[in-house]
Amino acid sequence: MATIAAQAMTRTGLEETYSSAAGGGDDFINYGNQFLHIKNGSAGDITVTIVTPGTVDGLAISNRAVIVSAGEDRFIGPFPPAYYNDSSGKVALTYSGVTSLSLAVITHGAL
Repeated sequence: MATIAAQAMTRTGLEETYSSAAGGGDDFINYGNQFLHIKNGSAGDITVTIVTPGTVDGLAISNRAVIVSAGEDRFIGPFPPAYYNDSSGKVALTYSGVTSLSLAVITHGAL
């Protein structure tokens, strides 16, 4: 599992850098103003699962599963820390496949 560093969006623009998705999943530090840009360059749909370790009234919150269609990309987020952050302040991601799947973590506002 790799920790993906966030990149700040600014008024002068952002030329984002993409990381290849790791087979064992990835994570990123989350302050509530991050979102993902997922690019699926493969010939098949890929499900990105955002783990929700939190609970509400003692009940587990279901993980968020987002399908990124073949050859498409998807923006996902933001992620309220109370529901998505683990004990290290990170959001964990898993994937149904990683072939030609890349992602960037974008921050709106200060890092």
